[in-house]
Amino acid sequence: MDTPTRQPAPRMIQVGKVHGAFGVRGEVKLESFTEPRSAIFRYQPWTLRDARGVERACEGARGRETPKGVVATVPGIEDRDAAEAARGLEVWVPREALPPPKPGEYYWVDLEGLRVRNVEGVDFGVVSYLFDTGANDVLVAQGDRERMIPFVVPDYIHSVDFDAGVVTVDWDPEF
Repeated sequence: MDTPTRQPAPRMIQVGKVHGAFGVRGEVKLESFTEPRSAIFRYQPWTLRDARGVERACEGARGRETPKGVVATVPGIEDRDAAEAARGLEVWVPREALPPPKPGEYYWVDLEGLRVRNVEGVDFGVVSYLFDTGANDVLVAQGDRERMIPFVVPDYIHSVDFDAGVVTVDWDPEF
């Protein structure tokens, strides 16, 4: 008898978050992490995740950009009360739903878990996460301690080698 093989769960990436009701017809204010912001509607179906981690599938969301941000109509959210109850829901999609990044650009989720070494070969651990400061992105390497390295190419980030699983940085190990 053949043993069924379990397919690994797809790697998910958060592309947005619901911030509350917009109007009285069940539309929601949506923070989009995509560029442009309206591109969030290209990547469906969505997985909506609440603060407890409970998820539900959502397909057919549509919306528009307004001067106050992205406004969405989401199946299953039919009135203002339901839209307010949706506040805080995160919008996730499989990583595979996103287009390949342009040369020299990276999805943060693709960098997470890569080894970080400086140009002298000192191992800083792995990419834990990245965040945006407004001025530039910052790579957080977690190893013997946490290091925050500006994601500025080529000043501090020399190379990203996905085949080797390594980000090479020009960063003082003592800093």
